[in-house]
Amino acid sequence: MNGVHSVADVIAMACLLLGALLCLTAGLGLLRFPDVLSRMHAGTKPQAVGVLLIMVGSALRLAGSSVVWMLLLVAVFQLITAPVSAHMIGRIAYRRRHVRRDRMLVDELGSGAGRPGGPQGDEPADGDARRGR
Repeated sequence: MNGVHSVADVIAMACLLLGALLCLTAGLGLLRFPDVLSRMHAGTKPQAVGVLLIMVGSALRLAGSSVVWMLLLVAVFQLITAPVSAHMIGRIAYRRRHVRRDRMLVDELGSGAGRPGGPQGDEPADGDARRGR
């Protein structure tokens, strides 16, 4: 007999659908956003929450199975690695000057902001700033 049997199945389906939708929006954000910092935000925040919702939905659907412990490990590793990787991507992009400083409201690192003749915008750090690249 297939179909919805309990409230847990309905909650599991809702978690799975919402998680899949969040992962889809994260992928679309990676394609559509204009700069590194926006893409980094799209690749970590909704994607991590989407994966966690998928793990919760799967755990609710597979309750009592030994697979639930594996899903818990996947969720823990996702919570550990997503912020660390986003931090490293942001630092590297900032140091190589692949961020648009004109779109930043606050520049907490402050290295090179407002220097005349220095690279501005999405220019690489090793590029020739005088030629406008």
